[in-house]
Amino acid sequence: MISIATWNINSVRLRMPLVERYLAEHAPDVLCLQEIKTVAELFPAEAFAALGYTYQAVHGQKGYHGVATVSRIPITEVSRHDWQANGEARHVGVRIDGCGVELHNVYIPAGGDEPDREVNPKFGQKLDFLARMTDWASAIDQPTIICGDFNIAPLESDVWSHKALLKVVSHTPIEVETLAAFQAAHGFVDVGRQLIPAPERSYSWWSYRAKDWRANDKGRRLDHIWASPDVAAKASAHRVFEDARDWEKCSDHVPLITEFDL
Repeated sequence: MISIATWNINSVRLRMPLVERYLAEHAPDVLCLQEIKTVAELFPAEAFAALGYTYQAVHGQKGYHGVATVSRIPITEVSRHDWQANGEARHVGVRIDGCGVELHNVYIPAGGDEPDREVNPKFGQKLDFLARMTDWASAIDQPTIICGDFNIAPLESDVWSHKALLKVVSHTPIEVETLAAFQAAHGFVDVGRQLIPAPERSYSWWSYRAKDWRANDKGRRLDHIWASPDVAAKASAHRVFEDARDWEKCSDHVPLITEFDL
C-alpha cells in the first residue's frame, strides 16, 4: 500500500513547520507540493530528510511557482515539462521505483481574473497549458498518476455555488471542457470523485478573504489526484485534510491523500 499526498503549500520555506506537522501526523509515503516559491538550492531538503523523506525531486523557481515531490520510498525523476512554454517551474515527473507507475506533480496556472483570452492573456495561457498537457497525455503508454493544483473545479458540486461561479475563473464552461479533453486523452480517472462521489462536499481551497472560512464555506475543489484506469482501480481511500486550513499561517489549500495498493 502506497499513500500519495498533494498540497499547494504557498511557500514551503515559510510554511515548513506546517509541512513537518502534517508529515509527522499523517506520514504519506509520497508528498507532492506546489507553489514552493524557491529555487532548488534553498529548498529545505535536510528538514525533509530528517523526517525520512530522503528521495526528492525539486523543480524550483525564485519567488514564484515551483513544484517538489518528496518520498520515503525510492523515486527517480523522469521529466520536467514546460507546458507553460515560458520556462516557469510547474511540473516534475517521477517514477515510483519497483511498481512501474509514474507520478506527475503539476501546478496549472490560475488564469487571472477575467475568463477571456482577448482581454486577459493569463487566461489564454492557462488554456494553452492544458492543451499541451493534453498532447502529452495522448501519448502516455505506462500506468500514471497525475496530481496537484489544477486550479479548476470541474463538477457542479465542486464549488459552493455552481450558478454564482459560472463566470468565475476556475469554474467556467471553457475551463471545464478543456480539462475534460485532457482527462479523455488518456482516460484518466478522477480518483477523488471515485472514492468521494459527487455530489458529496469535497473542497480543497477557501479564499483568504473569508474571515471565518468554516462558517462561510465558500470552497472549491481545485486540487486533484487522477490516475490511469488500471491504477485508479487500486485506489482504496481518499481523504481531504480540512483541519490544515485552521493552522496558523496556513495555506489557502489543504492536503489530499490517496492510498493505492500498488
